[in-house]
Amino acid sequence: MSGVRRIVVGTSGSPGSLPALRYAEGLARVCDAILIPVLAWTPPGGEIADRSSPCAYLRRVWAEDARQRLTAALCAAWGEIPADLLVRPVVERGEAGPVLVCIACGHGDLLMIGAGQRGIPRIVSGRVSRYCLAHARCPVLAVPPSDLAHEPGHTLLRWAFWHRTLTPDQILHDRGGTPA
Repeated sequence: MSGVRRIVVGTSGSPGSLPALRYAEGLARVCDAILIPVLAWTPPGGEIADRSSPCAYLRRVWAEDARQRLTAALCAAWGEIPADLLVRPVVERGEAGPVLVCIACGHGDLLMIGAGQRGIPRIVSGRVSRYCLAHARCPVLAVPPSDLAHEPGHTLLRWAFWHRTLTPDQILHDRGGTPA
């Protein structure tokens, strides 16, 4: 892919976004491009709930949580951020589709997204990828899920529990220990 200067990749830490991150890394190396992993976030309850009861402290907490989720997703994909690659992570407030399309708007940009799991009804999956494919002003590459996603036991319900927030205190409490 000649002419690619920036690769913008949607990053959520989901099973669909991790293969996209890994593929984007390899493509960025081949094209000598800047890799921009993007995590878009919205306040719990959505923008309307935030506007009806604004709280600057909660907005800072949510933004910091989004930065931590992006860092965790990058670590899950690569172990650590590659030192020999120019990576510029971005955390942006807003719905994922519009945020990704807005960031990947320049000449020489490539937008990469996880294609989601096959076989899941469209009402549940694919909203962001459909938005990006319909609205992007640059090439879009949808990376299919890994073969592991098709294995038994990797269902939507399992995915939902995999994304459940679990803290060290909860683990220790469940095992009868106390936090250090």
